[in-house]
Amino acid sequence: MSSLSLAVRDSSTMLRRNLLHARRYPSMTLNLLLTPVMLLLLFVYVFGDVMSAGMGGGANRSHYIAYVVPGILLMTIGGTLVGTAVSVSNDMTEGITARFRTMAIHRGSVLFGHVVGSVLQAIISVVLVGAVAVAIGFRSTDATVLDWIAAFGLLTLVALAFTWIAVGMGMVSPNAEAASNNALPLILLPLISSAFVPVGAMPGWFRPIAEYQPFTPAIETLRGLLLGTEIGNNGWITIAWCVGLSVLGYFWSTSLFNRDPK
Repeated sequence: MSSLSLAVRDSSTMLRRNLLHARRYPSMTLNLLLTPVMLLLLFVYVFGDVMSAGMGGGANRSHYIAYVVPGILLMTIGGTLVGTAVSVSNDMTEGITARFRTMAIHRGSVLFGHVVGSVLQAIISVVLVGAVAVAIGFRSTDATVLDWIAAFGLLTLVALAFTWIAVGMGMVSPNAEAASNNALPLILLPLISSAFVPVGAMPGWFRPIAEYQPFTPAIETLRGLLLGTEIGNNGWITIAWCVGLSVLGYFWSTSLFNRDPK
């Protein structure tokens, strides 16, 4: 069997293992999924009219639904990354990774199983949250089929980039609790982006924090694809962020995994 066939076979096995774990222990996935749904309902039905009026759209809740949904979808991806970091940390600390190192399997398949499984869970979570958004009134009438394909590709690329970072965070964590804490910034970053209000409406001292981070250009690009707003340079900036984070996370994770255990 060629090395490529071996890698594909073993990666598929590890992917199936991780998906089975997610199915057997759905409580963390469910809890992380409920957070963006609750935020969506809170900001739409409690703050929607006020936020829309403050943004110049009048007291129109439907206007704010269109604005906030792209940010919530990106936030959903950030939330699923905590489960990824915890899962990787458990494998590292409970001895199964050490066992995998002694087996005749492709070395990179362990990490690729985690990454692909996490990306699939993130996309499924985004679809579920998107279904809730459609149920409460979100519409994307200006988006073409190509726009939807590009939006799906953008969400997948963002999920892939941050999953590699989450895998590295899980590998450097001494236990699951530490992994959960280390991955917390991946949830907080969307909260301080343009997900809920425009960057221009933020205080001057806070604006650079929201503007020069990966989630804001990704959110603005997704808004442009789904709602027809101006994308500008945000698309290229998002791609640059995702490629850079993917490369960084990949080399960080693989170097930690290939390090001889003490």
